Amino acid sequence: MNEIIKKNGINYGIITGVVSVLITTLIYVIDIKLFTAWWIGVLSMVFYIIISCVLLSKTKKELKGIYTFKEAFTTYFISAIIGIAISVTFNIILFNFIDPAAKDTIKDLTMKYTAEMLQKFGTPTSEINKAITEIEKNDQFGILEQLKGSVFGILFSSIFGLILAAIFKSKPSYQQ
Repeated sequence: MNEIIKKNGINYGIITGVVSVLITTLIYVIDIKLFTAWWIGVLSMVFYIIISCVLLSKTKKELKGIYTFKEAFTTYFISAIIGIAISVTFNIILFNFIDPAAKDTIKDLTMKYTAEMLQKFGTPTSEINKAITEIEKNDQFGILEQLKGSVFGILFSSIFGLILAAIFKSKPSYQQ
């Protein structure tokens, strides 16, 4: 594997993971209710898109514009795996060892928010009750659920990485 690809993937993976930890910590410290705010998710996604584009642009430039689809995807994938691993590890530690009560608070807030949203959309009471029961049964911050979520995150990231790799790969140059 090319050293530039490996170095950039690792460095940006660590950056992504650390920023994710900082975002989670800030939300936790500022107001735990922000864990249910939709706009936090949108801002986080925008950040991850920007950092991924910077990573791939920088790597392509360092490779002097010769960047295959495989190399672009590999760079992104290394970064994504490291970022997800750091983030999930922190969340497991925070919500299962440091402050397990926080996950119950977030679950209560999620149930309240879900019920309010479903009521606004005119959802029948029986369906609202089913949704709340599902949330109650699920321990979204439990260790097993966090690990399952990381697998989903890796799959989603892989699809996103394939798209970015197609965008950032070098265009073939044909000589006549």
